[in-house]
Amino acid sequence: MVKSTLLSLLLLACAQTVRSEDLHRLSDYIRPLVGTKGEGNTYPGPSAPFGMVQLSPDTDKELWDTASGYEYSDPTIFGFSLTHLSGTGIPDLGDFLFVPQIGKPKLISGSKGKPGSGYLASYSHDEEVASAGYYQVRLRDSGVKVELTAGERAGMMRMTFPASDQATVLIDLQHVLSGKKWKVVWSHLRVEDNSTVTGYHLVNGWAKERPLYFAARFSRPFDKAQIFSDGKPVIYDTYRFRSSNEAAGTELKFLATYATKEQEPILIKTAVSAISAANALKNLDGTLKDWNFDGLRERTLRRWDDELARIKIEGTEREKETFYTSMYHTMLAPNLYEDATGEYLGFDHNIHRAKGFTNYTVFSLWDTYRATHPLFALIEARRDADMINSMLAHFDQSVEHMLPVWSLQANETWCMVGYHAVPVIADAIAKDVKGFDVGRAYEAAKTTALNPHYDSVATYARLGWVPFDKENESVSKTLEYAYDDYTIAQTARRLGKNDDASYFEKRAGSYKNLFDPSIGLMRGKDSAGHWHSPFNPHSYDEKAGVNDFTEGTSWQYSWYVPQDVAGLISLMGGKEAFTKKLDSLFTFREAEASQGVSDIQGRIGEYWHGNEPSHHVIYLYSYAGQPWKSAERLREVVTKFYGNNPDSLSGNDDCGQMSAWYIFTCLGFYPVCPASDYYVIGAPQLPKAVMHLSNGKDFTVTAEEISEKNKYVQSVTLNDKPLDQPFLRFTDLTKGGNLTFKMGSKPSAWGTHPEIPGAP
Repeated sequence: MVKSTLLSLLLLACAQTVRSEDLHRLSDYIRPLVGTKGEGNTYPGPSAPFGMVQLSPDTDKELWDTASGYEYSDPTIFGFSLTHLSGTGIPDLGDFLFVPQIGKPKLISGSKGKPGSGYLASYSHDEEVASAGYYQVRLRDSGVKVELTAGERAGMMRMTFPASDQATVLIDLQHVLSGKKWKVVWSHLRVEDNSTVTGYHLVNGWAKERPLYFAARFSRPFDKAQIFSDGKPVIYDTYRFRSSNEAAGTELKFLATYATKEQEPILIKTAVSAISAANALKNLDGTLKDWNFDGLRERTLRRWDDELARIKIEGTEREKETFYTSMYHTMLAPNLYEDATGEYLGFDHNIHRAKGFTNYTVFSLWDTYRATHPLFALIEARRDADMINSMLAHFDQSVEHMLPVWSLQANETWCMVGYHAVPVIADAIAKDVKGFDVGRAYEAAKTTALNPHYDSVATYARLGWVPFDKENESVSKTLEYAYDDYTIAQTARRLGKNDDASYFEKRAGSYKNLFDPSIGLMRGKDSAGHWHSPFNPHSYDEKAGVNDFTEGTSWQYSWYVPQDVAGLISLMGGKEAFTKKLDSLFTFREAEASQGVSDIQGRIGEYWHGNEPSHHVIYLYSYAGQPWKSAERLREVVTKFYGNNPDSLSGNDDCGQMSAWYIFTCLGFYPVCPASDYYVIGAPQLPKAVMHLSNGKDFTVTAEEISEKNKYVQSVTLNDKPLDQPFLRFTDLTKGGNLTFKMGSKPSAWGTHPEIPGAP
C-alpha cells in the first residue's frame, strides 16, 4: 500500500514537470490565417500536405491582388470553392463554388461588401476558426455554420442549417478567381442520383486551357434538385431533347433544396479530376469511405504532424507558430495532380498514367528553386524526386522539348524568366536525391538551355547577353540564364561530360558582360554593345513599356551572381568596396519611380524582402568577411517581416519560397547557390532545431545563449570541431551530427577571413 502511494505521488510529480509545449501536437502551431491580410496571398482553408484539393472561402474573385481568393480585411464571403493557389502573384483556380443559403435562393454573386446584393454573405472573424486541416465560419445573414476539411484527393463540408422550409446549397460553375481577366468558356452539369451531382468546366485563364471535373455527394437525398442555365431553370423538354437532370452551357448552376430542422447538419463529399467525372467519383470514394467528418480531419492532422516532425525546434510560442506555419506553407504546393487510378492530364492534354512516380503540378520555379526545393532535397527527397519526374514528363510531352517554366494543371503559363527547373534538377543531383534518371534529367536540362525558340536564349548564347533592344527584362534574363548555366556545368562535371561543362561554364560568366564599371552595377546593352541610356539604377516602373529588370531595379539585381560571388566582389573593387555598396542598398531612400510595385513589401532601403531576387542578398556579407552584418539584417527581417498574424508576410509567399527563406534562416544557414556543395552560414534565430534528414540521419543546430541582444555569432563548432568559415558543406550536413553556435551581444572576429568555395 505504501509502495503504491509513493509510486502514485512520483508519477504525479513527473506529470507536473511536463512542460506545456510538450502537450501540443506540432499541427497545433499552424496558423493558416498568416499571410491572408495584405500581400501574402495565402488561403485559410484546409489542405492535406501537397494535396489535390484546397477547400477554402472566397471573399474576392476579381482583384488581381487577391490571388488566393481570400483577403482577411474583406467583410463578405461569396462561398467555398475546391481549389486554390498559395501565395501566388496571379489569380487562378477557385473552381466550383458551394454556397449555402436560407430562404429564396439568389443565383448571382452580388458585389463584395454588399450583403443582399447577391448570394454573398457577411461574416465576422470572431466566428471564424482556421487550423490545420480545418476551417469554420458562421455566415451571419443565414446563420449557417460551415465547416471544411480535406484529405489527399477529396474534401468534406459540413453545413449546419437553422430550421427552414427552404435551405439550399448552390454550386456555381461560373465562379473562378479571375482577376477580371479569366472566364469559364464551357461547362456541364449532371444529376447522377438523388444525392450526387457531377460537373465540368473549361477555364481560359492564367492556364490557357484548363479543364476540371468535380463530384459532390450529399449526406441527405435532395428534397429538390435543379439546374439553372443563364439564370433560368432547365426543364425536361422532349421536343428539344433536353433533360432537367443534365445541361451544358457557359453559365451553369446547381441548386439542392431541403427542409431542415434546427441545427441540422448536411455533409457534402467533394473531389475533382482533370480526366473525367467518373474519376472524380473514384477520387471521392477512394479518399472518403464514410461520412466521418471529424475522422477525416484527424487523419489530415496526423499527416501534418508527420510532415512537420521533419524539423523539431525549441523556442517561444510565437516562434513555434511562425516556424511551423512556414513549414506548412512550403508543403501546400506543388500539388498532387494524379487520380486514384494513376491517370493524369499531360501537358499535351492527353491522358497519361504515372509509372514509378507520383505526378505533381503548380511549379512556381522562379521562386521555389531558391530555397523551397533545396529544403525538399534535404527533408522531402522522395517527394522532390517525384516532382522532378513530373517535370521530366512535362518535357517529354512538350512539342518544344522544354522543362516547365511556371506550369499549372497541364498548362505552361510562361511566367517569369529563366529556366529554373534546371537548378532544381541540378541541386537534387548534387544533393544525391534518388528516384529519377539522372542521365535523362541532365539531357532535358541541357536541351532546355539550348532551345533556340525560348525567349532570347540563342541571342544570349551568341552575344553573351540578352540585348534590351530585342527583349524586355534583358538584364534579369542574362543574369538568371547565367546562373542556370552554371548549374548545368556543375552537373556535367559530375557526369564526366567535360566539353559540356566547359561550354556552360563560359556561359555562366556572361554576367560580366553587363557589369558597367563606371557605376559598379549591372546595366542593359543593345545588340551592338551600347549601354542603355538614359539609365537610372534605382528606377522600376511596372507599367513602363520597356524594363531591363524583372520586378526590381539594377540596385537589386546587381547582386544576382550566386554562382560567382568572388568574381562579383572583384568586379566591384574588392571586399571593402563591395560591403560599402551593399550597405548602401539598405540605407537608400527609394525614388518615387519604384513606389509603383504594389505587391512588393518588406522594404529596408532598396532591399525588398517581399520579392525573391533579394532573398540571397543579406548572406553576401558572409562572403565579404563581415558576417555580423548578416546577423543584424537577418534578425531585422525575421523580426519585422514574419510572425503569427494574418498580416505577417511582407509579400507574396509564392508557393512557399518566402516561408522556406525563414526556415533556413532560423536554422542558421541558407542555400545562396543551389546546385553547389555548400550553404552560407548567417546567424541562427532559434535556440535549437533538429532536422530529420531524408537519409535517416539527424542534424542538430544549437544556438547557445541566443537572445534578442545575443544575435551575433561568436564561434561555431561542427561535431565539436571549430568551424571558422561561414560556409557549411553539404557532405558534412548530410552525415548528421551537431552544429553548435555560441552567440553574443557584440560582433566578433568569427568568419572574418572567408575562403569562398570554388573561388580561384
